[in-house]
Amino acid sequence: MLLIAATILVVICRTIESTPEEDKIVKLPGQPEVSFQQYAGYVTVDETQQRKLFYYFVEAETNSTSKPLVLWLNGGPGCSSVGGGAFTEHGPFKPNAAGYLVKNDYSWNKEANMIYLESPAGVGFSYSTDSSFYNSVNDTITAHDNLAFLQQWLLKFPQYKNRDLFIAGESYAGHYVPQLAQLIVESESNLSMRAIAIGNPTLEFDTDFNAEGQFYWSHGLISEDTYNFANAACNTSRLRRQAMSRDFSESCKIVAALIHAQVPEQDFDTYDVTADSCLSKAATNVRAEESTDLCIQDEMNKYLNRKDVQQAMHAQLVAISNWTACTHRIKYDESNLENPTIGVVGSLVGSGIRVLVYSGDQDAAIPFIGTRSLVNRLSKQLGLNTTVPYKPWFDGFQVGGWTQVYGENNKLSYATIRGASHMAPLSSPKRSLTLFAAFLAGKPLAA
Repeated sequence: MLLIAATILVVICRTIESTPEEDKIVKLPGQPEVSFQQYAGYVTVDETQQRKLFYYFVEAETNSTSKPLVLWLNGGPGCSSVGGGAFTEHGPFKPNAAGYLVKNDYSWNKEANMIYLESPAGVGFSYSTDSSFYNSVNDTITAHDNLAFLQQWLLKFPQYKNRDLFIAGESYAGHYVPQLAQLIVESESNLSMRAIAIGNPTLEFDTDFNAEGQFYWSHGLISEDTYNFANAACNTSRLRRQAMSRDFSESCKIVAALIHAQVPEQDFDTYDVTADSCLSKAATNVRAEESTDLCIQDEMNKYLNRKDVQQAMHAQLVAISNWTACTHRIKYDESNLENPTIGVVGSLVGSGIRVLVYSGDQDAAIPFIGTRSLVNRLSKQLGLNTTVPYKPWFDGFQVGGWTQVYGENNKLSYATIRGASHMAPLSSPKRSLTLFAAFLAGKPLAA
């Protein structure tokens, strides 16, 4: 009996010792009282160039010892998962205009232990002491660094080593997430990866960006004449390609001018075509339907640039004067955007990794029109039968969106979130949490 007690004591002590106390957040400035633990700090992913990736980790609100582990990645490339995912979308707190943190009633840490990673180095608080690294960053480097992060992070938090792992993200994370998952499969690591989820993802250049013009037209943002002329002279994927190269043909210049005149991006959010703008003198900057703060991104930026916040999070500003939500200091290989990742998604499904692709249906940047077609086409290429036909899913008594499932055990799923933006959990937090819970449970969305 004494031997058993001694063994238990040793295990407990090792668990306590393995917790990185130096990364524990005592309390964030302006934070309400909570019962769960938070951690933030750095993980070195390359000793030679001293590349250090910054993370913010939030334990599950309840039953953290049994709930799964989720790694969240925002896209860009070059945008922060701490600023985006954690403090704007689905983290436990959101900053308000007064500089306080407000509890998020639809935080994803109600369902899982959440890691928010700023990647690659150069994004947010992450950095490389060798600044030459920033001159040539690409998908391959990012995937390998993200895997190195996970492996090193689990050495800091060994109690999560055998926990079910899920990887999720949005936008350009349509590259980050599948590529990291593929690397995990190929490396035959001991990570217990179960599934991935990607929202409004970049998957295949022409399909993704041709859908942009169709969405503009179908939602009344551009005229019939502009849409027809663009399709004949310079469709929106060609326009995007020329914008990336900064070399416009005459026909594409005309199309760009027509679209810009009808969709003024400085006064209109193409990530959410139903949202009003954040106006400094507006009587209200709250979107009533979901109580969404229209100025949340400004407030998040101010909050994360406070010195007391950075100190509480153990964050450093290395060779930069301030934190930014999306960085311009790294030169990311833009040609990677043209590398399709829908095939990588297919290989993951073939490897037994469950995949959910979802779309906020009010996003004009990566519209659901193209994403839905890509997933449907992939299901046919993989020979997967439809197991749940396309139909509405419900969040309580309201339609949450539409969904279709392919293959046994929900191998491949697609869902829209009704009324949601490019950053779906920001504009539709309750429905997004319902979708997230179903994803973790491996269940179809409720009909």
